[in-house]
This record gives sequence, C-alpha cells and structure tokens, in this order.
Amino acid sequence: MSVKRTYAGLMAGVAIFALSTTSALAETKKEKELEARIEALEKAFGSLTGQLQASQAENAQLRSAVAQAQASAADAQAKAADASKTIEAAKPVLASAKQDGFTVGNGSTRVKIGGFLKTVVSLSKWDDGSVAANSLGRDFYLPSTIPVRAATPARSTTNNDYNAKHTRLWLNLDTTVAGHSLKGYVETDFQTTANAAPGITGGGSERTTNGYNLALRRAYIQFDNLTVGQDWSTFQNAATLPETTDFVGTTEGTVFVRQPLVRYSKKLSEMATLQLAVENGETQSATGPTLATTENDQDKLPDFVARLNLKAGNADLALASVLRQLRVDSGAVEDTAMGWGVSGSGKIVFGDKKQHDLRFMATYGKGLGRYVGLNFSPDAIISAAGQLETPRLFAGFAAARISLTPTVRTNLMFSYQDVNYPGGFAAGYFNTFNETAYSYAGNIFWSPAKGFDLGAEYRHGVRELGSGAKGQLDRLEFAAKYSF
Repeated sequence: MSVKRTYAGLMAGVAIFALSTTSALAETKKEKELEARIEALEKAFGSLTGQLQASQAENAQLRSAVAQAQASAADAQAKAADASKTIEAAKPVLASAKQDGFTVGNGSTRVKIGGFLKTVVSLSKWDDGSVAANSLGRDFYLPSTIPVRAATPARSTTNNDYNAKHTRLWLNLDTTVAGHSLKGYVETDFQTTANAAPGITGGGSERTTNGYNLALRRAYIQFDNLTVGQDWSTFQNAATLPETTDFVGTTEGTVFVRQPLVRYSKKLSEMATLQLAVENGETQSATGPTLATTENDQDKLPDFVARLNLKAGNADLALASVLRQLRVDSGAVEDTAMGWGVSGSGKIVFGDKKQHDLRFMATYGKGLGRYVGLNFSPDAIISAAGQLETPRLFAGFAAARISLTPTVRTNLMFSYQDVNYPGGFAAGYFNTFNETAYSYAGNIFWSPAKGFDLGAEYRHGVRELGSGAKGQLDRLEFAAKYSF
C-alpha cells in the first residue's frame, strides 16, 4: 500500500472519529479536551506526511543513482569486451587441433597432407606362359600382358609377388586471393616405374632394397573454375572406379588417363556441371603383321574434351566426349586421321542407409586406344600406302558394392573390351594385335578401425588376339591399407 493511500485512510478515520466525538460530547465538559487532542493528532499526521514525502524524494534520488551506476557498469563491460576482441585479434592465428591441415606463410594458405600406405600380396597363375619379373603385369592387372598360347601349348606358371608400390602421398593447398579461390594439388606414388631384371632400372631390385622411384600422378593449379596442370582426363570419371585390391581393377573396360590439360568448369544448375578442356595430344601408331607400336609425339592439335556431370537423387552420372587429331610424321609416313569417342558412366547408391552402390561405365569410339584399358589397342594403324586407319572399340564395366555390416563389404565386378580393326589389310595382318579382353572379380573388405582396410580378392582374366589365340590369368590377392 502506498504512503498516500495510508495517509488518506488515517485522515478519514480521524475525521469520522472527530465528528462522532464532537457530536456526542458537544455539551459535555470534555469538549475542549477532545478538540485539543484532535489538533494534536492533526499536527502529528502533518509531521508524518512531511517525513513520508522526504523519504519518497530520497528514494527517487537513490533510484537515479542506481540507474546511473548500472549504466556506467554496462559501459565499462562493453569497453572491456572491445578491448578483449582487440587483444584476441592481435594474437597470431594458430590451426585448431580439430581442423584439417595447417597454415603457412601469413596464415592465409591452408596445407593438407594425406594419402595411404598399401601393401599387396598376390598369387598369380598364368595358363599359357610366364610374365617377366619386375614387369607391370606382375604388379597389377594389365590385360595386354597376359601370355597367349602359341602353336605349341605352353606350360602354366605361378608367381607370388609382394609390393608396396601402390603407396600414395598427396599435398593440397588452399587459399583466397582478392576474393578468388586458389588451390594447388600434388599427388605421387611408386607404381608406374618398373624394374628391368636383372638390373635395377627404376629403383632397387627385389634381391636387396626393393626401392622404387617416386612417380608423379597429378599436379595442378585451380583458380576459381579454371584448372591448369596434370589431372585425370576430363574424358574419365574416376569417381566410378570400384573398390579393389588391384591398382585399377576393371582395367579393360575403364577410361584411364592422367595428362596435362586446361579445363574450365561451369555450374549450370544444382544438378548439372559442364566441363570443357584441351588436353595433351599423343598418337600411338602400330604396324603389322607382327605388332610393332610407336609413340609418335608429333601431334599439332590438343585433344578436345567436353563432359556433363549430372546429379539426380541417388545417382551421379557423367556424359563425356573427346575429339582428337591423330598424326604421324616420320618421313616415310606423313598423315593425319580423326579420332573420337563418347563415354557414359555413373554411380547409384541404394539401401535404407545408402550403404550399397552400383557403378558402371560404357565407352565407344574410333582412334581411342590410349584412353581405354591402359592402351589395350593402338590409336591408329599405318597401312601399306602410308595412311592412318583407326580401329573401333567398345569397352565397359559394371560393379556392385554391398555392405554386409558397418565394417564389412564386398564388391563384384565385370569388365570387357572389344576392338574392331579396319578392313583393306592383308589376311592375318592383325593376328598378333589385341582384340578382346574381359575379366570378372570379387572381393571382401574389412575395416576393423577407421582408415584401416584389409581386403582379399579373386580375379579371372582373359586376353584374345586377332588370330583367336587366348591366354588366361587367375589371381588371388591380399591387401592392407592405412589411409590418412
């Protein structure tokens, strides 16, 4: 209850009391005494009212002082916060332990290092001959190296090989310059250099050091949408490659090329991205009837590549095309021919948790040999008249990845390539040329810890020449990989 309401109530009570007393005792002897008491009470109430008013004024002053103090405190806190921000901004920028990579220079460039350590153990059975030691066909599945049965059946051979050549290291650089994204990427392994027994070309021999040269895989600069350097060919969709213990796996059906290029990427929509590229031109020609191939390095024009990446629901798809000029200028032969190719590939995930997927690729074209199956067929054939003729090819693969448990998965795959050589050549001219190759494989992987994979795989591969002669490979392979 407020002071004013208290005062009013007291005055009303006094007034009622006074009136009633005056009326009842007006004619009594105590009238003057009562009047005196009333006067005294009025003085007392007047004094109380003054005290109350003074107290109210004092309280108002106190409230004003408190408000001012609170405002000063808030201002001090704000200044302290600003000072703290200034101090924090002046501190050197350090990479958080939870962030990937680290910064260099003035802290504007982030560096990430990664890769994997991989060891492969393989047991190979060649039905129709043998493969030389330290050759690439011993290191991974390369259909063109499968021995083919001669007129006299050759005895089968078995080889047991160990290697860590698949081991891979990469370095990623990322910064921003004047509002533009600038990236750099370098990737290496030890796979592409073979030793020539009994020498030690390419590193050390298996007899002693088992050392191998560091080989460049990819090295490019990316400025916004522009990529310059060595990368997977734009004609290739590396994202569709299946999980395998092998270096490639579905080799004969796969577009597989790394080369210098200039590529521009343009996002057309949330679902579509267009890529246009000019890439290193290189023509491999061949002559018969005994196959002899030549890497000419006489090309004048780059290879022109276009690719459309599409993402729809659970599917990632790619449609690619390549147009190239093939050229040989060796003095005795001076000619050009056109080569072209189209390729469709994709990955489709399925399952309640999207834990399974299907992967595929299909490629068709002429003069396309070096792009498919690790050069299973030549780009061009030199005719007796010194003209370049281009073989046709079809290649493809399909693979299914099934997750059995959160840590165990299996992959099943089939791969195929068929080459059609041009007409107008003498009978038997292409007898020693690769004509058909196919393989099927299945594996199982177990990941007991994050980044650590153990795998076992079986593969059966067949190679057939233009003469109809065939060779077969059966391989059991084990792999251990630690990714970081």
